Amino acid sequence: MIVTSAVRHIAAGTAALLFALPVPAATASSGASVGEPAPPVRQYVDPARLDRQGTQVQRLPGAPRVPSVSALSWVVADAATGEVLAARNAHRRLPPASTLKALFALTALPHHEPSEQHTVADAELTGIGAGSSLVGVKEGYTYKVSDLWNGVFLSSGNDAVHVLAAMNGGWESMTRQMQDKARALGARDTHVVSPDGYDAPDQVSSAFDLAVFGRAGLQDPEFVRYCSTRYADFPAGTWSYGIANTNRLLTGADGVDRYPGLLGIKNGYTSNAGNTLISAARRGDRTLVVSVMNPQEGGGLAVYEEARSLLDWGFEAAGRVRPVGSLLPVRTKAAARPDARAVAVSGRAAPAAGPAHGPGAVAAPEREDAPSGVSAGLPLALVASACAAAIALWGWRRRAAHRS
Repeated sequence: MIVTSAVRHIAAGTAALLFALPVPAATASSGASVGEPAPPVRQYVDPARLDRQGTQVQRLPGAPRVPSVSALSWVVADAATGEVLAARNAHRRLPPASTLKALFALTALPHHEPSEQHTVADAELTGIGAGSSLVGVKEGYTYKVSDLWNGVFLSSGNDAVHVLAAMNGGWESMTRQMQDKARALGARDTHVVSPDGYDAPDQVSSAFDLAVFGRAGLQDPEFVRYCSTRYADFPAGTWSYGIANTNRLLTGADGVDRYPGLLGIKNGYTSNAGNTLISAARRGDRTLVVSVMNPQEGGGLAVYEEARSLLDWGFEAAGRVRPVGSLLPVRTKAAARPDARAVAVSGRAAPAAGPAHGPGAVAAPEREDAPSGVSAGLPLALVASACAAAIALWGWRRRAAHRS
């Protein structure tokens, strides 16, 4: 009787302990507790897909066809998740023109308060390229930092860029800071030579990198405020004059219809770069970022109409395409593994589809934080103990019956 009681207590105690233990992360049926939002689903896509030439898209049944546009390079991405919905020659390195000012703003904006005042010195206006777009900054005049940023975003003023660069360590220092910022954001195609975007030998970026800059800008309320401003007054001593944003999708100027929900960001043009544009727009609970580089047809306003077509497509296609890449930097953990061929895309779950095969297919997510070592083996050891106790009890009962 003593042995029976002991065995029963061991078995009962083991079972109770098993039921009391939390379910390991790798075997839990739900990743969130009641009342908490489920964590974002991680998908994995082949990062090499966006290195390919031509249009990259993975349409599911019912998805609209990608519009035909003439730009040498473009990207359509979800601003919240970083998922690239479609792209063409995403990493092709091309001159960025004034869209590079988006990277300049990401780098320099945090360093000075908008209300801070600065008196312009003559040396700060030297070296501005011939034919540059200007807002009209004058030596000896005092400006608020917010005025200078309006000059950068609305008038694409290279004079305002030169002054702000001088306030942030000078032209060469600003160039290095921007290069470091681009790398920190995962923008590997960008080579900064002239922070204002003025044509310079070897100065390049890509539609992918421009989309990265646009997405990063949307996370800064000051950036959004400046890039979405249509009109502002620019001071000129004792008076001021009006300036208008040169982004026609934002203002509706020159016969270009305004785009509903547009948040702006930055347009550019040089004779070498052609027309370039980073646009962002919100519709419902979704925000898209589109970058377009150097349309080959349709004249100087084609960049706006091609961006419009890509935005329209992105809103219609969202949820009906698989991502072909991500604007998020490649995770260190994945990059450190020689066999890693995937980059994480955090966000909405991909629609159900068949098995993933071939480059660019969505692969099964890797298990992260899986239990290991002693903590992983503990539940198995308890199960083994329970089984052993049950077997011992069964054997004891058989022997007792046999003796009787």
